[in-house]
Amino acid sequence: MRIATPVYLAPMSGVTDLPFRRLARRLGTGMVVSEMIASQAMVRENRQTLKMAEVDGFGAPSAVQLAGCDPEVMADAARLAVDRGAAVVDINFGCPVKKVAVGQQAGSALMRDEIRAARILEATVRAVPDVPVTLKMRMGWDHSNLNAPVLARVAEGSGIRLVTVHGRTRQQLYTGTADWDFVRKVKDAVRIPVLVNGDILTPEGAAEALRRSGADGVMLGRGCYGRPWFPRQVAEHLATGRAAAEPALAEQLAVLLEHLRDMLSHHGTVTGLRLARKHVAWYSKGLPGSAEFRARVNTLDDAPAVEALIEGFYRPLLDQGLEAARAAFHARGVSKEAEGAAAGRLAA
Repeated sequence: MRIATPVYLAPMSGVTDLPFRRLARRLGTGMVVSEMIASQAMVRENRQTLKMAEVDGFGAPSAVQLAGCDPEVMADAARLAVDRGAAVVDINFGCPVKKVAVGQQAGSALMRDEIRAARILEATVRAVPDVPVTLKMRMGWDHSNLNAPVLARVAEGSGIRLVTVHGRTRQQLYTGTADWDFVRKVKDAVRIPVLVNGDILTPEGAAEALRRSGADGVMLGRGCYGRPWFPRQVAEHLATGRAAAEPALAEQLAVLLEHLRDMLSHHGTVTGLRLARKHVAWYSKGLPGSAEFRARVNTLDDAPAVEALIEGFYRPLLDQGLEAARAAFHARGVSKEAEGAAAGRLAA
């Protein structure tokens, strides 16, 4: 399988559901990966779990990420994922959350048990011989146990086709700064492709992460919050070296409404509106009056009312234009930094 655009959307629980992945794919992401799915729940065919594992339907390859600690259960879950359309199976050795993964001896806990990790890798690869199996992990459990290069070699020997490394340890959780330089040690240890992940929040940051890590591509996470076009910007910058412009505000509004409608269709009105609130907040962050706007959105449980409120918030900004919006920032005493961030979002 050839991924022409070396930009992946990271699996993010509660964020990268099917509507988000579908939108990111349409806007130029090279590969999308599902939210992390517990292999036990997948094998039990839990309804919500199967919904999370749906592929994007755009005709391009999509990955389903699985987590678990039992090799045979992981193998069964991988078969089921492929039967349901997954073109790639990704194994999670990176989740640091105790309740979700580590407490179940899955996720990044497996980096402390290389023998069990190898059994899981081998069983999953054997279970789905016709599709690539990939691995996402951290640098190690802590800074005394930075074994990602060793585990990457184990993965390569097990038949894993690509490795993604988040440049933090499990003990760091999401604190500190991702160590892109360390990822080069993983890249030097294997012949298979390596992706660098963690703290890539700008197109320029993506280029720097690639330079420092020597990786073959990037995986983007939090930088995509409210910016499903961000992978496209990164891809354009990596291809051309030019600064990537923010989409015009009119395009941002159109993307937000498309995203909202797809969430309502996919999840149903009640659940869709509840899940959409954080996305609406991310899209509108930094725009004049966004705090009040978000507070009102969070009180509504009627889809047409939410759409009307979104239109009513964005339309005056579109009508006023950039200079009027800047004047509104000054009138509200907004910092220069916040003004500059929003200016890029308003510029056509």
